[in-house]
Amino acid sequence: MALTLLTGGMRSGKSRLAVRLAAASGADVVVLATAEPRDDDMAARITRHRDERPDGWGTVEEPVELTEALAATPADTTVVVDCLTLWVSNLVDRGHDDGEILDRAIRAARLAAGREGTTVVVTNEVGGGVIPVNPLARRYADLLGRVNAAWAEPAHRAYLVVAGRVLPLQPAGTVEP
Repeated sequence: MALTLLTGGMRSGKSRLAVRLAAASGADVVVLATAEPRDDDMAARITRHRDERPDGWGTVEEPVELTEALAATPADTTVVVDCLTLWVSNLVDRGHDDGEILDRAIRAARLAAGREGTTVVVTNEVGGGVIPVNPLARRYADLLGRVNAAWAEPAHRAYLVVAGRVLPLQPAGTVEP
């Protein structure tokens, strides 16, 4: 039982690393995909991600009900959640408020951390730049930051992926002031 969180910028290698970690588990793998092909570019991204996965892996496309999808996967499988970034965007787009989204994130993260099988979760780190100028973008960046922290808290391991390189992230309580 292990939950690994992979965060970083777009096209940094997070999904590729998630595939490697899942393959190394030796278990059957199910990918919980949260992306929806709303335009040609997103459809191409989804295809590219599918093509990077080994044959024989299961895929569950679930843009909103992540906790339910996690609960429905066999306990001993390895699960790759790709990705929280789009999951949060989907929930915001469907009108969920921030408190409800954070509650969903906490429930899903706890479920993932307690699974018998390995769970690898991919998310983007969007808070590293300037503060967005419009209210929706600020809300989204703040909310995703809180969701990422909610998933990092019960994670057994967390990594920042930058330019295909991996940096381990330590829990805040392990750093001396």
